[in-house]
Amino acid sequence: MAQTPEESDYTSIQDRIQQLKTSSKASSPQLDQPTHLTPFIGNHREDMPKGLAFDFKDYLQLIDWTGRAILENKRGHIPSDCPPILQRLEIDAKQWLYLTQHFESKFKGLVGTVNSLKKACKKLGYHRTPNLTACQQLLM
Repeated sequence: MAQTPEESDYTSIQDRIQQLKTSSKASSPQLDQPTHLTPFIGNHREDMPKGLAFDFKDYLQLIDWTGRAILENKRGHIPSDCPPILQRLEIDAKQWLYLTQHFESKFKGLVGTVNSLKKACKKLGYHRTPNLTACQQLLM
């Protein structure tokens, strides 16, 4: 039995968190998800892509909240003194909120860490790296 979702072996939440950690703290959790799992695609809209109509951040908080519930028929729970999952994963809540409200106006095209942007641009044959400054400022 694991103490936290990120320690729960053989679960999709652990796979998603490991992908988040290995990709970089600077990349967007909504965009960088394991390819073998159905992606979180956010809020419902017309021409909905395939995926889970749920924000990844909300999923993390739901798992964390559920894991903290102490029920008679439940074998374990996340200790109450354990910090919230967004804090444990070093995701700033204010920055996350700003990004969720302004993402499309701040980014046009590629989004990610500096290294992932440069790799993508090289692969695509771009001579300059679009969104570099915005990614450096907003995804740190």
